[in-house]
Amino acid sequence: MKRLENKTILITGGLSGIGRACAVLAAIEGANIVVADIRSIALDSAMQDIKSENDKAVFIECDVTKHNQVQEAVAGCVKIFGSIDVALNNAGVPGESGRIGEITEEGWNNTINVNLNGVFNCMKYELIHMAGQKKGSIINMSSVLGMVGFKNSAAYVAAKHAIIGLTKTAALEYAPENIRVNAICPGFVDTPMLAQEGIKEDEKAKSQLASLHAMDRFGKPEEIAQGFIFLASDDSSFVTGTTLTIDGGYLAH
Repeated sequence: MKRLENKTILITGGLSGIGRACAVLAAIEGANIVVADIRSIALDSAMQDIKSENDKAVFIECDVTKHNQVQEAVAGCVKIFGSIDVALNNAGVPGESGRIGEITEEGWNNTINVNLNGVFNCMKYELIHMAGQKKGSIINMSSVLGMVGFKNSAAYVAAKHAIIGLTKTAALEYAPENIRVNAICPGFVDTPMLAQEGIKEDEKAKSQLASLHAMDRFGKPEEIAQGFIFLASDDSSFVTGTTLTIDGGYLAH
């Protein structure tokens, strides 16, 4: 029996990186997949990868910072598949780099808007639907940087810390409706976001960043996806309000 057989999963930011790996693995486990993301050049290849494992997969264009688009994505998911059993709120951006005194107001607001407000927007409408059906599992993508500080990344760090607080609060509020809410805190993972920051091309920076993990390497998207499957499935039926850290020993230092 596949662990997510006939469950419907909504994944934001599912066209690349961790979100894409989670969507593919969920499809392998038998889930119907709705990818809600900003349209990008990764669209065709990502959806092909997902549909090759389970053809019950659709794409809905959605900017998580827009309330109406999130509401429409949730409604679209329910219209197509009848329910939302699991939601992965994964969409995020790295944010503007610099010390707090150097960050622009625009850079701060944009990072908080996508990484924190976007998660809130998604949770709001997912929880409304799941409360009506009296079941569900929500997984929010935080980060090890949601548990420690990190120089030159104030907005990102602040948003990822706040996601953990939102997760715990939602878990307390919605446990009576049989809704579980958890967060995943990955270490640094080999994704397009890492490449976007120029880390992968800078061998010195890459080595320094990898060395912060006890295992002295970056994580793979598929390794984070395994944790997502656990939290999405009934294997974690007594797990709520917690953070699953998958960080190669980053926080063990």
